[in-house]
Amino acid sequence: MSKQEFPLSGVHALLEPGPVVLLSSAAGGRANVMTQSWYTMLEFEPPLVACVVSSRNHSFAAIDASGECVINLPGAALAGAVVGCGNCSGTDIDKFAAFGLSPEPARHVTPPLIRECFASLECRLADRSLVARYGLFIFEVVLAWHDSALPHEPTLHHRSYGEFMLSGPAITLPSRAR
Repeated sequence: MSKQEFPLSGVHALLEPGPVVLLSSAAGGRANVMTQSWYTMLEFEPPLVACVVSSRNHSFAAIDASGECVINLPGAALAGAVVGCGNCSGTDIDKFAAFGLSPEPARHVTPPLIRECFASLECRLADRSLVARYGLFIFEVVLAWHDSALPHEPTLHHRSYGEFMLSGPAITLPSRAR
């Protein structure tokens, strides 16, 4: 066998879940945005998304208190803002202003949409039973937005330690799966 043992500390890079997103939150009249790659879809209808947010993260308290967030999907053109938002804390800086992101009002939740992102998902907390132990919030998407005027360019996928890859060409194969 040509396979070799692989360090357990690198497993996350093999199982990278999907495109990096910008998670917006709000508390005390102030919006914040964080880079997020630890999430997964749990259910189709209603759409449920599980997100891990560390209790050490500035966004944790706002999301935990409000039970709301917006999952914003940036294209590759926003790579600088994505990395920048992930490398600083909202306690120290207004990330929207610092990284040229434009907050727009959401319809059903307090946290803002991000205008420059091609899609935004307004979310409400559906289950907090794993928050204390794992920082795992389970959200229901209550409204989804897509801006067809913005190009659906490749999305960023975080592999590990500053390494990203871009989504590639789509292929269609016969399948009965959703």
